[in-house]
Amino acid sequence: MLTPARTIIRREAGLYALERALQRRGFRQVAGADEAGRGACAGPLVAAAAILPEGKRGEIDELADSKLLTPIARERVYQEVVQRALAWSVVIIPPAEVDQRGLHVCNLAAMRRALASLTTDPEYVLTDGFPVDGLGVPGLAVWKGDRVAACVAAASVLAKVTRDRLMVELDGQFPDYGFAEHKGYVTDEHSAALTRHGPCIEHRFSYVNVAAVSGRTNRPPRARRPGVSITASPLDPEPLALWPAAEGTVGVASGEQPQPPVPVGENEAMEGEQR
Repeated sequence: MLTPARTIIRREAGLYALERALQRRGFRQVAGADEAGRGACAGPLVAAAAILPEGKRGEIDELADSKLLTPIARERVYQEVVQRALAWSVVIIPPAEVDQRGLHVCNLAAMRRALASLTTDPEYVLTDGFPVDGLGVPGLAVWKGDRVAACVAAASVLAKVTRDRLMVELDGQFPDYGFAEHKGYVTDEHSAALTRHGPCIEHRFSYVNVAAVSGRTNRPPRARRPGVSITASPLDPEPLALWPAAEGTVGVASGEQPQPPVPVGENEAMEGEQR
């Protein structure tokens, strides 16, 4: 019995090459998932998922890793993704949830929920950096996936734009910290504001730099807003509307540990194929 030929994806083949190869193998609905806000010490963790149409309909001008785009370009690409995607979703995890469950657990849970919330069921899943199990379909964790796969890049733009908008909104509520400028990441200005004013309820008290200035030794304050999570999709096009969710809706087993990502290069085969 002949085994199928290996599919080799070269990085120089372009942003759509990996999805096209999967589609030629019969995986027509390829979803990508990514997050924004892992490295921030304030504000929510945001994960997103997207499935782009096959062929030219799924090709979006300027689409790239959200970190490589200007804020104005990200907004343009965001609108294109929302309009063209077969399905997309966004999940927001508040800082209190990150403190309670841990960053990596919340990251995996958020991507898992974003993928599960897609209105079109994916047949294959590509994630940026971290493998996500329990999806019921084959998948691949791609190193720097937002620069390799279009659907992952689309998800990265959805997550980044959503989170940036939320941080601008939080800047209006907590003007002492400059959230609109640094988006909750650790900068000299943010560190100075933390030292001067102490943390607010939107900071992540499980982070060492926040705990150090709070005097709480990694213990968050009691007065934290209830945990919330949101999902946005073509059926619900308001990604910034927050509503209360039952406690534990994004929970996963606390025993999950990070796993090394699989790079995509000249010598890597996709999951489900013979090596």
